[in-house]
Amino acid sequence: MADEKTVPLLPCRSIDEIAEFYEMLGFTRLYRQVRPHPYVSLRREDLQLDFFSMPEFVPEDSYGTCVVLVPDTGALFGAFAESMRAAHGKLLVSGIPRMTRPRKRKNVGGLSGFSIVDPGGNWIRFFAAGAEPGTEEPATSKLAASLRNAVVMGDSRGDDTQAARIIDTALRRDERTAPPADVLAALAYRAELAARTGDPADVRAFLARAGEIPLTDAERTALADTLTSLDDLAATLPSDDRPVTPGGPPASAGLSG
Repeated sequence: MADEKTVPLLPCRSIDEIAEFYEMLGFTRLYRQVRPHPYVSLRREDLQLDFFSMPEFVPEDSYGTCVVLVPDTGALFGAFAESMRAAHGKLLVSGIPRMTRPRKRKNVGGLSGFSIVDPGGNWIRFFAAGAEPGTEEPATSKLAASLRNAVVMGDSRGDDTQAARIIDTALRRDERTAPPADVLAALAYRAELAARTGDPADVRAFLARAGEIPLTDAERTALADTLTSLDDLAATLPSDDRPVTPGGPPASAGLSG
C-alpha cells in the first residue's frame, strides 16, 4: 500500500510551551485540547508533529526522538535559523531548546543532518530524503578524523562532554600540523560544545583562537558555513565581549551577510 503517513506523538511539559516554540519555526496549530488529556498537533508544510503533556515531566530526561526525511536539510536549517534569529536575536545552540548545525555524520555513512532539541527534550533528527550512504571521503588530517568522531558523540548521541574531550586531545596533538580549515572547524565545534555545556569563558577562548587563524579570501568563501557558526556563537556572548573572527571584523558584525 502506498501513501502511508506516520505522525510522531511525543511527550512535553506543556502543550502551549511546545506550540509556541514550533510556531516560531513556522509551524501552524492544527488542533489543541486540554481535557481529558492535553494534546496539540502542529504542521509545517508536509511535516506534522503531535505532542501530549505529562504531569511532572522532565525534558532533560526525555528519550523522545524521531527521524524526519526532507528534500534539503541545508535549506530547512536555514529557514529555522532565520526564525530563531528573528525571535531571539541569536541561534539557540545550548540548553533546551536548541538546534545543532548540519554536519556530515560518520555513523550514517557520511550523510549530512541536523537536530532540533525542542522544549520537551525531544530530538527531531533531520536527514536528506532519498540520499544513500556512500563512501565517506578520507579525512584531510588526523584532526579532521577526530572531529568526525566528536560529532558522532556530540550531535548524534548528545554526549557533549566526551565530544569535548576528543577535540581537546586532538587539538593538543594535531593543531600545529593540520590545515587551517581543519583547525578552524575543530575550534568552531569546540566553542559550540562549550556553549552547550554552559562555559562562556571557553566559548570566548575558542572563538579567540579561531580569530587568530589567517585566511585567504578563497578560504573564507569556502569556509562560509564555519564562519557563520562563529558568528552565531559570538552572538550568545555580551556584545562588548565578542572575539574577532578570522581575518575579519568582530564576530556577529555582519561577517556572513
